[in-house]
Amino acid sequence: MGRGPVGAPAIIRYVNNSLASVDDVSGIDDVMVLIKTLTASSSSTLSFVDGTSDVVLDNTYPIYKFVWINIHPSADNTKIQFQGNAAGGSGFNETITSTSWYARHDESDTDTDFSYNTTNDLAQGTGFQTLFAATGTDNDQCASGYMYLFNPSSTTFVKHFMAQNSTYSHNEFNYNEHTAGYFNTTSAIDEIQFKMSSGNIDAGTIKLYGIKDS
Repeated sequence: MGRGPVGAPAIIRYVNNSLASVDDVSGIDDVMVLIKTLTASSSSTLSFVDGTSDVVLDNTYPIYKFVWINIHPSADNTKIQFQGNAAGGSGFNETITSTSWYARHDESDTDTDFSYNTTNDLAQGTGFQTLFAATGTDNDQCASGYMYLFNPSSTTFVKHFMAQNSTYSHNEFNYNEHTAGYFNTTSAIDEIQFKMSSGNIDAGTIKLYGIKDS
């Protein structure tokens, strides 16, 4: 196998259930497939429903990835949240157990913190799961991040999720937040909904990808 210039890092690619050092990235775009893009415009919710509006959220892919870009709220001091629906269910009230922690740093370089976030975790809760710290309505305040949802079509196991986010908060901190947990159901999850903890999603984009060969 050829090598790049001396001192250049190898590029790592997922190939046939293994990791290999390669000199190109051909095929990577074929692994993660864009399914749907939703763009907020004073939207109360953004929902991905299997079989609706070209959304696929079934056993087509073993892993799904949601990516949110520059989420901006209509109300100050509010957080983005998500919930799911089991196939045939309603109400976006599945039972979730989760954990959450963050690191933060303020713009004036006077306050830093690294903490477990007890306000954002759920213990067999049926409410919406919070994904990032409260952001604000200033024009430059927003949040971006992603979440993986693993094997949501399984009817044997619970449905795990992991999320990471960068937030410019309403009080001018940067938060790097991590949230993980599971839907405690063996029913398939085929609907995911995002909303703010108060007010609307004023602007921003959420993309849904399917990850093949995983």
